[in-house]
Amino acid sequence: MKKYAAGFDLGGTTCKVGFFDAEGKLLEKWEVPTDKKDNGKNILPNLAENIHSYLRGKKIPLDEMIGAGIGVPGAVTPDGVVNKCVNIGWDKKVPIEEEMTKLCGFPVKAGNDANVAALGENYMGAGKDSQSMVMVTLGTGIGGGIVIENKMIVGFNGAGGEIGHIHVDDDETEECGCGNKGCIEQYASATGIVRLAHRALLKESMDSPLRTMEHITSKDVFDQAKAGDVLANKIADDVCSRLGKMLAIVANVVNPEIFVIGGGVSRAGQIIIDKLRPSFEKEAFHACRGTKIELATLGNDAGIYGGVSLVLNK
Repeated sequence: MKKYAAGFDLGGTTCKVGFFDAEGKLLEKWEVPTDKKDNGKNILPNLAENIHSYLRGKKIPLDEMIGAGIGVPGAVTPDGVVNKCVNIGWDKKVPIEEEMTKLCGFPVKAGNDANVAALGENYMGAGKDSQSMVMVTLGTGIGGGIVIENKMIVGFNGAGGEIGHIHVDDDETEECGCGNKGCIEQYASATGIVRLAHRALLKESMDSPLRTMEHITSKDVFDQAKAGDVLANKIADDVCSRLGKMLAIVANVVNPEIFVIGGGVSRAGQIIIDKLRPSFEKEAFHACRGTKIELATLGNDAGIYGGVSLVLNK
């Protein structure tokens, strides 16, 4: 009887690896350096050898492996092909499921890392037991993942869930990294929050502890807002108002049971949900206004839980 499965969360610096039992209980986790030399040609062989080494050390036969799932920082098609991952060196299409299955000797499924993290929160996190969930990952950029009936919505060519590039501002003059202007990523990502903070400091004359900081971070903005600083609260309100508008747009299309907010910015906590809720309820269709909005609970482990769920809940 097959007893074990693995989840991989591949990033630009390391790949997080989780080893699970057949019921989805995390038994052990570790990290493997991401070798980006020679266009990342050694990344998949390294991961396969790493899991083989672990199995040998634990004296677990290969035929006891149910399989593994992997999240990668790029668009993944429904048939398991990733169309470039420039930040890990892949500059062409990689048939990741086919290659990893051959290297590992057991079935491997793949998905976009943000989608897979959403699947993890749906599997064992804040969205557990929900039939429909949208996860928003507020990090350096904004990622998203849509899960309907425990399945990821990946789209025709793997670009499903790119909610970071929903348009929320017609008056924006600066370009987003995607080439458009006015994307939510320009306002509610970690870098977007800092950008709005610098704009506010130039526009407003009021005193604020933010003015004394050499390198403002998104954490600084929310920390000062929670401490009662007027300018920081004004910035946080601006950020969350736009975020609420974006969630309303998604709710009107998907009508999920729950939104889960994750990523580094979400560590600010309940203040984000409290500040975005009025905008969300104002903009959302009346039947969607009561949608639950909660903070993610799995943190950096969401990707490995999502990865293993690809094979345990296939």
